[in-house]
Amino acid sequence: ILGIQVLPPVNFTLTVSALAEVLLQWKPNPDQEKNDIVSLHLILINCLFFKYDTKKTWSTRRAVLHNGFSARIRTLLHYNNSEIKSNWVTAKLKAPPGAVETSVTNLSCVIYTAINNTASLHCTWLAGKAAPEDTKYFLFYRYNSYTEECQEYSKDKWGRNIGCRFSNTYINRGEIDQVVIIHINGSSKDTAIKPFEELFNKNAIEKVNPPRKVTVSLKQNNLLVKWEMPVSSFLEECFEYELNIYNWKMGYKQILETTLHSFSLTIDDTCRYSIQIRANRQSWCDEGFWSDWTEPLFIGKNQNVFVV
Repeated sequence: ILGIQVLPPVNFTLTVSALAEVLLQWKPNPDQEKNDIVSLHLILINCLFFKYDTKKTWSTRRAVLHNGFSARIRTLLHYNNSEIKSNWVTAKLKAPPGAVETSVTNLSCVIYTAINNTASLHCTWLAGKAAPEDTKYFLFYRYNSYTEECQEYSKDKWGRNIGCRFSNTYINRGEIDQVVIIHINGSSKDTAIKPFEELFNKNAIEKVNPPRKVTVSLKQNNLLVKWEMPVSSFLEECFEYELNIYNWKMGYKQILETTLHSFSLTIDDTCRYSIQIRANRQSWCDEGFWSDWTEPLFIGKNQNVFVV
């Protein structure tokens, strides 16, 4: 559009403000003409766009930083249903120092929640292929504004930390779709150890509690199993269940699936059966890890027991 010049923002900087968090700051170009045209700043991060009006000149973003980080920003002007764009301005954070293949690999974490609403966190990993035997790894987790270092490690045969347990955490079972940030750095006498970060959806790494109050009854040859949903902040409709029904006379196991809180099955009442149930959230409701099986309940006649 003739007569309108669009200038990029200035003083665009990136700063690490917390574990796996970047503070982006900028200022409108002081040479941009002041007028009544609506002005926006458009940030591009990892192929995602975020728009801000000119009154807001900062943003924080969670991101894995062990490989560095970059972002671009430009000014947009909207005028008469048209959009005018400035050039991009780019800022970068360098990757932290560290030798190749010294960072941890195969990081896996599980959250266990208790009836009293407390949550524990267990993580395991493997030492990097090039990590010296004297490498010491240190794990930190961050949840919302809380950051804590591990105090309870498990070790490999060289004495390197390869696992961590937090018996109590600040992780809130009642919060949905929150992120758990894991940061593991390290040290060695001769080699710089590269740090590693990963962002986990809290629900995706939570191990679901087992179903409660499981009962079994048998009328003639009709087996009826009933139970209640696990201790959870999720709705009953979220859960699915697996039943493990084992025929001890025939040595035969059935795994049956349901989303209900009861299950009926016609069985041979001359046989003895054990019944166990486990639970998980359905995929549409942030599927986590399957719960442990409940303790077996037995029903039927205790005769001709099949021995494996």
